[in-house]
Amino acid sequence: MRVVVAGSSGMIGTLLVSALRSEGHDVVRLVRRTASAPDERSWDPPSGRIDDGALDGAEAVVNLCGAPITLTRLSNARKQVLLDSRVEPTEVLAAEVAERDIPLLVNASAVGYYGDTGGRVVDETTPPGVGFLSQMCKQWEGATQAAVDAGARVAILRTGLVLSKDGGLLGPLRLLFSFMLGGRLGDGRQYMPWIHQADHINAVLHILRTESVRGPVNMTAPNPVTNAEFTRALSRALGRPAPWVAPKFALRLALGELADEGALASQHVIPKVLQDNGFAFAYTTVDEALGSVAKR
Repeated sequence: MRVVVAGSSGMIGTLLVSALRSEGHDVVRLVRRTASAPDERSWDPPSGRIDDGALDGAEAVVNLCGAPITLTRLSNARKQVLLDSRVEPTEVLAAEVAERDIPLLVNASAVGYYGDTGGRVVDETTPPGVGFLSQMCKQWEGATQAAVDAGARVAILRTGLVLSKDGGLLGPLRLLFSFMLGGRLGDGRQYMPWIHQADHINAVLHILRTESVRGPVNMTAPNPVTNAEFTRALSRALGRPAPWVAPKFALRLALGELADEGALASQHVIPKVLQDNGFAFAYTTVDEALGSVAKR
């Protein structure tokens, strides 16, 4: 296939481009600067500009664009950056998919769509929650509508916490644990939907070649764990104790609304669509996954 990838410089994007090429696919990377490599094409989502020929012959577009959500307070300005960095690129690419009759759009989203669901089991049929992150994901996914209306197969990647050696959640946690500062968040009973980086990449490849997969897809391992269970597993993987507790009030003071929507939110998410469509996870337990990525 000829696959056009936006957001190819991030952790997932870099791994995905490598995996696509290893399978023999022709990859074009959209970059927001002057193209400097044979496989690059320049684009500017706010203006809707894309280099001529960038999507010629494309059989799939993969959009992974989105500014990172860091553990800091969400100011109104930051909220706008997070929203614009997701919705604008999606609208531009969905319109291109529709206009050019490209058969497949794979678009990023997040499990933040569901909000805080407590201990209730969540699958792709669960409606959106409340709060900024949930509504942001709803708008993000809604921005694919032009491609849906044109009859393209659109798959929405509702991604959980990606466990990787190369970035993401484990970087700051590894540092805390190295200084004996590891511990659970609040009471630790909130569920954390996670996925190993290898399973995430292989799931995207599975979606590309599986015509029956469309709509939202939970990119999470089949066995979510609570924050307390995750903390104990990471303690085992790193060989470091995790005796501390970050109280809820302290997290709320430090993070504001992001505490309840992020660090303390509980999402017992299961990957029903992937499992129903024959995807086999390599890492089904958090101990297996952390054992492969936690130590450098």
